[in-house]
Amino acid sequence: MIPRAGIGMTSSRTRERLIERLRSEGIADARVLEAIRSTPRHLFVDEALASRAYEDTALPIGHGQTISQPYIVARMTEAVISEGIPQKVLEIGTGCGYQAAVLAQLVPNVYSIECIRALMAGARRHLLELRLRNVRLRHGDGREGWQEYAPFNIIILTAAPEVVPQALFEQLAPDGRLIAPVGRQGRQELRVHRRTPKGIEFESLGAVSFVPFTSGTRQR
Repeated sequence: MIPRAGIGMTSSRTRERLIERLRSEGIADARVLEAIRSTPRHLFVDEALASRAYEDTALPIGHGQTISQPYIVARMTEAVISEGIPQKVLEIGTGCGYQAAVLAQLVPNVYSIECIRALMAGARRHLLELRLRNVRLRHGDGREGWQEYAPFNIIILTAAPEVVPQALFEQLAPDGRLIAPVGRQGRQELRVHRRTPKGIEFESLGAVSFVPFTSGTRQR
């Protein structure tokens, strides 16, 4: 269990207000709420933003990227474990490592790819500090997935492509699911795709707003 220590705006009382808000917004899975409660979000943002860490809002983490809104992290995590605990989850877009930290408390094996090396290095520090050792990180192009460890029961994307790369669908296990925001900015929706014998099927979980999915890699 991750320690819950904190003072002032990072205190347990502040975190509990966030949990109550998530409940009011429809997050019902107690396991997800506990993982959010136990994850010190203030460690994943710049010190200057620590006082806002437990607001239900996305915050900048540099390099044109953001740490996702807690509600979105909770919603995606609920979708990940909605049909049982998957053994292997691939995350495309590590960012600061917050979503991976939440998943790591619920899933045996988390694999995460980040295209910006500086962000990946920061995420690695955060996860080591929290002693979350079941997350494997890689600096690479998320469009290619991580064939070495495929197939995955679940793949999640934390940035929005207009079209999901085919390579990711090919790395899903049979009946595996891919959870991703899809579409242009201003017209995105969160979709749950499933690999079936007939092909890929999907359902929409509603409108969302994510940073665009990019190809290639960056050192900084």
